[in-house]
Amino acid sequence: MLVRSLMRSRRNPEVLCAPGNAGIARDRIECLDVGVDDVEAIVRAAVEREVDLVVVGPEGPLVAGLVDALTEVGVRAFGPSAAAARIEGSKRYAKEMMRDLEVPTAAHTMLRNEREALDHIASATYPVVLKADSLAAGKGVIICEDEPAARAAVTEFFTELRFGETEVVLEELLEGEELSLLALCDGERAVPMAPAQDYKRIFDGDEGPNTGGMGSYSPVPGITAGHAQVLARLAHQPIVDELRRRGTPYHGVLYAGLMMTADGPKVLEYNCRFGDPETQAVLPRLRSDLLELLEAATTPGGLAGTRIEWSDEWAVTVVLASRGYPESSSSGDEISGLRSVDSLEVELLHAGTAEQNGHLVTAGGRVLNVTGIGSSPAEAREHAYAAADRIQFDGKQLRRDIAARAVDRVEA
Repeated sequence: MLVRSLMRSRRNPEVLCAPGNAGIARDRIECLDVGVDDVEAIVRAAVEREVDLVVVGPEGPLVAGLVDALTEVGVRAFGPSAAAARIEGSKRYAKEMMRDLEVPTAAHTMLRNEREALDHIASATYPVVLKADSLAAGKGVIICEDEPAARAAVTEFFTELRFGETEVVLEELLEGEELSLLALCDGERAVPMAPAQDYKRIFDGDEGPNTGGMGSYSPVPGITAGHAQVLARLAHQPIVDELRRRGTPYHGVLYAGLMMTADGPKVLEYNCRFGDPETQAVLPRLRSDLLELLEAATTPGGLAGTRIEWSDEWAVTVVLASRGYPESSSSGDEISGLRSVDSLEVELLHAGTAEQNGHLVTAGGRVLNVTGIGSSPAEAREHAYAAADRIQFDGKQLRRDIAARAVDRVEA
């Protein structure tokens, strides 16, 4: 969605993508043969192609210092430095900063090893949440309803090393409704974007294990632009102010996952990049020029006076995942029906796809994102599912309840 939105800039930019995917290539965007985590190769390509702005999408290269490396060679980049990206790279770091800044969040404790973890879960009040301290592609979170489930999770974290060698955050389970809020940051201020709601768990009714996200929608009933400003002052601006004070100003997009509890909003987590699939529901509604906004964010104070314009339309994103996701994924399954959605009011975006012998096949856990656009949540939802049902591949998984709550609230 980032690539497509940048292509819509009135400045008609030449866009390169590294490494890209089969869908981006089909949009006639040049895809560079560069690994997404190969910092040196990305910097070299940016210099050789005389790139004016590098927009860094995923968290891995941000935490690894891609923006720092680009800055060193004089290439402008949108995204936080490695020091600022620690807000996502380490749950411990984020929790400690929230504690020091009095940003509301769940009560928690750090577990450094299996013995310490077993001691804590024996006296915990359930349900609880266990989170990997390190990057885990959005899946390093396990909700435990009771002690046996927590013991099994401890084994996954510390014995099986499912998410690599990592400490673990044990925290209370917050009750309420989740809200995702992205904010563009210029090192001095956080300018909120349109709110979205994400669906993390694999099955309808929020059942099953956590995923990277199975769908989203925007706007969110009851959350106005004024509410978004208040939430940004609560959750985003303190982080931006503190990182500036520390000499590591935050430039880029700061994602706050929030839980709207009976005691008020609380921060679940921070991401240092555009969230997925929230971005697929937010950017189609953007009427401001994304390229101009991202360029402004790279300059200290560059977003001063900025007002981001949004369409009144609704966007509903449904994720099509492969068999076995999120524990595993099936690859090489042929995908059909893509051309049949061209006439529908949807944005079709590729995630885990590849070209194989002239055919499009699955190549990852989350395969495609289908975003329906409409004048109401019901209409956008109808468009999204109409398109999703036309697309077929063996083992296709999708949730059937994306944005159902929004429809109920708007029509009530």
